[in-house]
Amino acid sequence: MSKVCINIAWPYSNGAIHLGHVAGSLLPPDIFSRYNRLIGNEVLMIGGSDQHGTPITVSAEKCGMTPEAYADKYHEINKKAIEDLGIEYSLFNKTHCPTHFEVVQKIFLDLREKGYIYTKETDQYYCPKCSRFLPDRYVEGVCPKCGNEKTRSDQCDACGTTFEPGDLENPYCTLCGSVPEIRPTEHFFLKLSAFRERLIDYVSDKDYWRPNVKTFTKNWLEEGLNDRAITRDMSWGVPIPVEGWDDKVIYVWFEAVIGYLSSSVEYSKMIGQPDYWERFWKDPEVRHYYFIGKDNIPFHSIIWPAILMGIGDMDLPYDIPANEYLMLGGGKLSKSRGGAIDVPSVLQKYDADVVRYYLSVNMPDTHDSEFSWEDFETKVNNELVAALGNYYHRCLSFTKKNFGTIPEAGAAGPSEEVMSAIGKSLQEYRDCLDVCDFKKGIKVVMELARFGNRYFDSVKPWALVKEDKDACGRVLNDNLTIVKALSVMAWPFMPKSSERIWGFLGFDGDLEGAGLDEALRPLPAGQELREPVPVYKKVEIPKEEETVEEKTEEKKQEQKDEPFAAFKKMDVRVGQVISVEDHPDAEKLYILKIDLGEEEPRQIVTNLKSYYTVDQMMNRKLLVISNLKPAKFRGVKSEGMLMAADDEPLGGSAVLLLKPSKDVPNGTKVNCGLENSSSRIEVKHCEAVKIKVARIAGGKFMGRDIDLPEGSPEVVAAVIDGDSTIVFGDGKGCVMTVESDIMDGADVV
Repeated sequence: MSKVCINIAWPYSNGAIHLGHVAGSLLPPDIFSRYNRLIGNEVLMIGGSDQHGTPITVSAEKCGMTPEAYADKYHEINKKAIEDLGIEYSLFNKTHCPTHFEVVQKIFLDLREKGYIYTKETDQYYCPKCSRFLPDRYVEGVCPKCGNEKTRSDQCDACGTTFEPGDLENPYCTLCGSVPEIRPTEHFFLKLSAFRERLIDYVSDKDYWRPNVKTFTKNWLEEGLNDRAITRDMSWGVPIPVEGWDDKVIYVWFEAVIGYLSSSVEYSKMIGQPDYWERFWKDPEVRHYYFIGKDNIPFHSIIWPAILMGIGDMDLPYDIPANEYLMLGGGKLSKSRGGAIDVPSVLQKYDADVVRYYLSVNMPDTHDSEFSWEDFETKVNNELVAALGNYYHRCLSFTKKNFGTIPEAGAAGPSEEVMSAIGKSLQEYRDCLDVCDFKKGIKVVMELARFGNRYFDSVKPWALVKEDKDACGRVLNDNLTIVKALSVMAWPFMPKSSERIWGFLGFDGDLEGAGLDEALRPLPAGQELREPVPVYKKVEIPKEEETVEEKTEEKKQEQKDEPFAAFKKMDVRVGQVISVEDHPDAEKLYILKIDLGEEEPRQIVTNLKSYYTVDQMMNRKLLVISNLKPAKFRGVKSEGMLMAADDEPLGGSAVLLLKPSKDVPNGTKVNCGLENSSSRIEVKHCEAVKIKVARIAGGKFMGRDIDLPEGSPEVVAAVIDGDSTIVFGDGKGCVMTVESDIMDGADVV
């Protein structure tokens, strides 16, 4: 048995948690924890509510509450929502508690004594009328770069520019409206620069980290590490344990990550074993996992490891499986920016396991994923209910009705076909969950359910029971063996319904106690079956929730008068990359200059930095949607969009740029021989076009008839519109392809 420490990002106590929190950082660790418990590992899973920081004080003041009362209110709301979702922490703690204060202050003093914390004077906004220094969110003004009004003093949300005190134009105090002054103030700084070489060495063997985590961390380290202030002029937070610093507190970004350790200490006290935490934090064999959103990567891959290095003799993060964002209508789900779908409201209408299933199959693990009520309804009804739920109920109800108990298997046990399918699925399942690939893991479960449905249909027990009841019993034993395996494998994802299936099979005890190996053990013939009922029900989304999608009329009108009408709106051209630069304010973006055969090169911002190096991008021929309305990405203008094929939604791992099959001039139109528009369009118009990449097999494209130019490559892209399919090319013999293997049916995005 191994020990695993699972650390979960701390949601702010300034509102109810939403589905973005669940999909991003709350559900994945619960799946991983349950899986580890199934295979017999000892798990410590901790986290809780982040109760300090400016957002809490701002929200509390607006509500006329103290920060502590406000933070505790949402701590209790979120704790209940998490429990109602079936997410099981060892301890769901909070940062405003005595043990956290004690641990944070002890670490602060230890690092200060070792020379890793020092004082320095800095400038900050001060409001003479309020007689206080103002945190970032208490000062607003006009962005000097883009002119955006009501911009916070630390960063412009419109263009992404970050500021130092004094940069903002026409600043004002959000509390009283007066103009703040710039005054010097002294603060403690963490000497992060002292840890750079050790951090580079630490991450050097982390090839198994997700690309977004590796790239983000590598870029931070390559750019050099700046020392960071770890105190603020506030009264709400962890007090500074130094005499004369009563008007300041330890800042939230420094103390919140220490919450992982303080919660472990608190849990040890609660169970009456004060030193229990040391078994997880001072044993180099223990693997520490940190489940977070991508916006928290540097705090967990650089800052927290640096703090742990400074303390000494502590386990560093083994893996940081950071998820991307769950999007709604193209925007990030967010409490502070609106558009969130809070968990308590969702659970009033839908079963927790149904919500867990949808967020598992739609998890934003390596890419942002889009939430929609329409997709929720489709996946729940057509996958969970139709495949897994239907298989459970048809097997259990038919066997209960005709036998009452688990029938005898054949002399050699369950059929080789069934055991082989279960064994193969179980191995794939373990391979996925061992590396935190939960999206593929749940797909393995669903594929086994589909196999079970096909097997049930092939053996026809409804006919066999009339002809040979013993033979019928044997095939039903096969099917119930699959049902048992499914209940075991589905438990980390959908625990409540899986336990119910376990009970219908006549088992006492719980699935965790049975363990993952139970999936391959034979059933106890003669065991009494309990009366089954369906564990999943179809959902029907009310009309008012459909409007949350914010679908435009254009997006609803997919019935076109003629094929390829949506495609004709796009002006796609062949371009060549002539310059590649890193985005100055976004670690994951490139700024490209592309020759489209025009007088001036086009500037395009792309997020393909995780997939292509600078050398791989330079001089590359690629495709550009050239009539897209310009947009700004973190303050940098982009005048077009690149076209790439992505097979990750199909279970693959490739994101490949499209390229022409022939060396055609820059600016060549890729219009399939049709007349395309040059009018400015928006991204939503591109989304209405279906373009896929696949191999040509038997002269067909994914089973569809297609006319191909002579000498076409084996893999091509094609535009699909209803029953019509047309090869994606210039209409003169050049077609679009990709440079390496990709799964058939990959979408071009």
